[in-house]
Amino acid sequence: MRRALTALVLLLAAGSFAAGAVGAAERASIPEQYKWNLTDIYPTDGAWAAAKDEIAKKIPALAKLQGQLGQSAAAFYSVISTITEARLQLDRMSVYASMRQDEDTRDNKGREMAQAAQQVTVDLGAAVSYLQPEILGLGSAKVKEFIAAEPKLAPYKPWLDDVLRAEAHTLDPAQERIVAEAGNLADAGGTIAGVFREAELPYPELTLADGQKVRLDNAAYTQYRAATNREDRDKVFKALFGAYKVFEGTFGAMLNEHVQGHIFDCKVHKFDSSLENALFQSNVPVSVYKQLIADVHANLPTLHRYLKLRQRMMGVDHLRYEDLYAPIVKAVDLRYTAEQAMDITLKAVAPLGNEYVATLKKGFDSHWVDFMPTTGKRSGAYSTGVYGVHPYQLLNFTGIYDEVSTLAHESGHSMHTYLSFQHQPYITSNYVTFVAEVASTCNENLLFHSMLDQTKDRDTRLFLLGAALDRLRTTLFRQTLFAEFEMRIHELAEKGEPLTGEKLSKLYLELVRQYYGHDQGVCGVDELYGVEWAYIPHFYRNFYVFQYATSMVASNSIAAAIRAEQSAKPPLTKARDAYLGMLSSGSSKYPIDLLKGAGVDMTTPAPFGAAMTEMNSIMDEMEKLLK
Repeated sequence: MRRALTALVLLLAAGSFAAGAVGAAERASIPEQYKWNLTDIYPTDGAWAAAKDEIAKKIPALAKLQGQLGQSAAAFYSVISTITEARLQLDRMSVYASMRQDEDTRDNKGREMAQAAQQVTVDLGAAVSYLQPEILGLGSAKVKEFIAAEPKLAPYKPWLDDVLRAEAHTLDPAQERIVAEAGNLADAGGTIAGVFREAELPYPELTLADGQKVRLDNAAYTQYRAATNREDRDKVFKALFGAYKVFEGTFGAMLNEHVQGHIFDCKVHKFDSSLENALFQSNVPVSVYKQLIADVHANLPTLHRYLKLRQRMMGVDHLRYEDLYAPIVKAVDLRYTAEQAMDITLKAVAPLGNEYVATLKKGFDSHWVDFMPTTGKRSGAYSTGVYGVHPYQLLNFTGIYDEVSTLAHESGHSMHTYLSFQHQPYITSNYVTFVAEVASTCNENLLFHSMLDQTKDRDTRLFLLGAALDRLRTTLFRQTLFAEFEMRIHELAEKGEPLTGEKLSKLYLELVRQYYGHDQGVCGVDELYGVEWAYIPHFYRNFYVFQYATSMVASNSIAAAIRAEQSAKPPLTKARDAYLGMLSSGSSKYPIDLLKGAGVDMTTPAPFGAAMTEMNSIMDEMEKLLK
């Protein structure tokens, strides 16, 4: 996961720290080589506090710049550059505070620092909220005249072009303020759904085959849906979705309210659809979203081939929806130290060139990464960064193979950030989600092939191949199913049709059965599981999930081209250099154009076809091993 930059809204080693030792250690007991070095940002917390106070003192002066943009090209540059510099300093201060909090969420000091940083962020944002409306008020002709007259504005041109792109969809300041206030109400559906789902839904309790009693909340569901005992899986699915079915109407009302908020914003800002409105910020054409759905439908036979292979490997007479998360290959106990994980990652990304590898190694050696799970540390993993400093990664590394993959994934984000920081001014150094996950999943792909090339053991190869197939199913097909459901419910609401829980479940069941080949006898889907939509929190993210699929499609295509060039005699570098050029471009171009420059045209079916070629080749290899 890449953690956005705030200002732009944008195992332990051998010895006493053994690989796989999980999380009860206190941070003070962790050797320094496994901790990130935040002194590269500020030498002390006191220096951070001084920087925070300095930014806060500047806020009133920034507010007084309102109304000066149109005076001259020089004044225009002065206002924009002054605000940009303040945002850069805010970003540095906010990232530091957030990372200090994540080291130990029990610590009041870190929490207070994060809260103080958030307050300064809010105050500065309010003080300069006039900026984009005032730029739009000048009109594109005037702004372009200023850009031509003032050479110092050249680095700001991509950002200004993006601001001006919204001209036709921007209201006057008073109207925008009303819309913004209404927007707060529009978030109510998602907020209520989150509270109800996480805190108040009466989750069932059940007894598993081994006598274990579990309270089946969402976290327990994700664990026990992969149970090896089929009767346990049946109990888990029916119990969880039975609980959601009881509140089907309530969840329907909440999702309907959320969708109505999108429709309101779509209408007042003069977009043709909620989908177009959601994709506008990244300038991704609606055709790309629909192309992904069309590509998946055209390649459902590949998914069905995988499902039939899963059925064969599980030894069941009929595959069902309850069987999709159970392991299909023998578990392989792969364990690594942090040093081994770093070495494996560096070898895996070797096709990206000596400079890429050397930079990442320097990052590992220079404490970019906070490796170990400790009491109170934030869970999960992410990559962030500070412009003018370098990227950082938070991990919770226990030594299993999945966490080696996580290191490669987050290192992709970190190198994307590093290259963008090195080659872009601050104003265009950020990048959007549509391309962010390409860098991370490209590294995952390179790691998979590197591990496969080194592995001769049959069980380990089956484990690696099976894991890759599961990622392709859940990322390319399942996330696209979510994306199609999200598009369809917005289309219904835009036609004035009410979104009841019953109607949502009927639509979702139709899609799931179509994707998984229910009517063809490929995978049976019980009618109860039509309510699964109520379990998915991503439907409150506003057309977000499709980017998981497009990123993997793009990165698979890029990685395949790079690997093919590496096998040439002599090795070629055209695809690699084009990809590194994309990583170095930040937001200086729109994401679709950045990917085209890297050799991937997401407006065509070709990239998805390449992903399906890989998926079929993985199944070919598994079938050979199974013989």
